Amino acid sequence: MDTIRVGQHWNRNAEAWTTMARAGYDVYRDCLNTPTFLAMLPDVEGRLGLDLGCGEGHNTRLLAQQGATMIGIDIASRFLQYARQTELEKPLGINYIQGSGPHLPFAANTFDFITAFMSLMDIPQPSHVLEECHRVLKPGGFLQFSISHPCSDTPIHRKRKDKQGAVQAIELGGYFQRLEGAIDEWTFSSAPEEIRNQWPAFQIPRFTQPLSAWLNQLVDAGLMIERVGEPFPNEETIAVCPHIADARVWPYFLHIRCRKP
Repeated sequence: MDTIRVGQHWNRNAEAWTTMARAGYDVYRDCLNTPTFLAMLPDVEGRLGLDLGCGEGHNTRLLAQQGATMIGIDIASRFLQYARQTELEKPLGINYIQGSGPHLPFAANTFDFITAFMSLMDIPQPSHVLEECHRVLKPGGFLQFSISHPCSDTPIHRKRKDKQGAVQAIELGGYFQRLEGAIDEWTFSSAPEEIRNQWPAFQIPRFTQPLSAWLNQLVDAGLMIERVGEPFPNEETIAVCPHIADARVWPYFLHIRCRKP
């Protein structure tokens, strides 16, 4: 599957995704993934950053609020419509551009940093994307990204629950199998049934590869790994957001920061 077809799928997801996420139903993002990502992020105040796969701009806006000058890029034009409308209503100086990760429309040595919040695993040819990130980063600039954890986001993935319905473990399989655009259907599980029924399920093209492939592609692209995170919620977070308790059973997310020498 190429980036054009991927963009078509994400355009169809855009209205439902944006509406439900802005209503607070993307709880794994809001309660766990984004807070831990930002906690690992170096100081970006006064720096020029690119948010790769920015979607409707939620995380791009958080970076701008930290004092960065931000450009957001996404393949899906309908997501960008939401992002641009929000920028008109609440200006933060963000410029949103349509484009694809394997062919970034920027000159070499442009950005102080690049972020990619849960987007790289949804883009075909991730090795080309990482090479492009290296190209457009300034020397000394960094790329920090989050992805679904390759060790648990496998083609076969089933939750095992106890008699009370609490998740105890998962069954995994097909770790070395590479999906190249297989469509996965799901929605935000924290949304009430009546809300979920208002929208069609998301159709997400899946691209999977082992952890070793991700790490070797970073090395091959000339990027030096300097920090890794596997976020999980503490008891205080679960008390506020009990829906994400299963993120203590296995790693949902992988965070990596790497730097261009």
